[in-house]
Amino acid sequence: MVPSPGWSWSDVDVAVPGPAGRLPGVAMAGFRQRIAGSVDIAMVAHPAITVLFDLTGDIVCDARGRRRRGSFVAGLLPGEVRTGGRRGECLQVRLTPVVAAAVLGASAELTGTVASLDEVWGRDAERVEERLRAAKTWDARFAIAAEAIGRRLESRPVDAEVAQAWRRTLAARGAVRVDGLAGEVGWSRQRLWSRFRAQLGVTPKRAAGLVRFDHAAHLLAAGHTAASVAARSGYADQSHLHREVKAITGTTPTAVATAPWLAIDEVAWPAPSRGRVSG
Repeated sequence: MVPSPGWSWSDVDVAVPGPAGRLPGVAMAGFRQRIAGSVDIAMVAHPAITVLFDLTGDIVCDARGRRRRGSFVAGLLPGEVRTGGRRGECLQVRLTPVVAAAVLGASAELTGTVASLDEVWGRDAERVEERLRAAKTWDARFAIAAEAIGRRLESRPVDAEVAQAWRRTLAARGAVRVDGLAGEVGWSRQRLWSRFRAQLGVTPKRAAGLVRFDHAAHLLAAGHTAASVAARSGYADQSHLHREVKAITGTTPTAVATAPWLAIDEVAWPAPSRGRVSG
């Protein structure tokens, strides 16, 4: 669960788009490794669909023992996902499930899986990759990605009620009840449960658990004790936090607190993109 010996995030350049280049429900960051050497990073579960564009042809993804090279898409709760390479340069895009359903048309099908980009994006994937690799600056790459995403954004919109329920879950950091969400959107509990799962790939309760975990993980990474994190994140007690973290990551709160991927989150993914983004 750690990078290769002698490697640290200080060996990586990180680029993020300016405010003008951002789309609602979309967060982007570019990563460039400064020095040669093998990197092996375990990604932490996040309440978003992750699209990783491999810009050097050197990225290897290992999910549940299945290795694949090149650009990939990781759905919600895909289990342990490790990425690595020797001179990696990549553009990582996080799409909220609502946006992913519209852009990829595959939010539900992606839950618990990792797929190659062309499997999900379709025939246009290769052309987008070529344009990204040919671009000379990160700003140009962000613009290309935003354009490609924007063209597909309205093709498969989800129900307005489902989108509203997701936004409320994010805003409340997972501290919501399904009955309350259903009442807010004017649906029955059964209808919200069914439509939410069909369009976003998880039940409202599971989505709330993942959003709550994300909040807790960042508190752990910031140095807060497990007991205080449990209290601040809405868990019944420290044991409840431990069980939930184990179920989502397969590891402990202590291990999550030192996860390398979280060490750079404040730089690559400012707080608004983690819990208060629209979409």
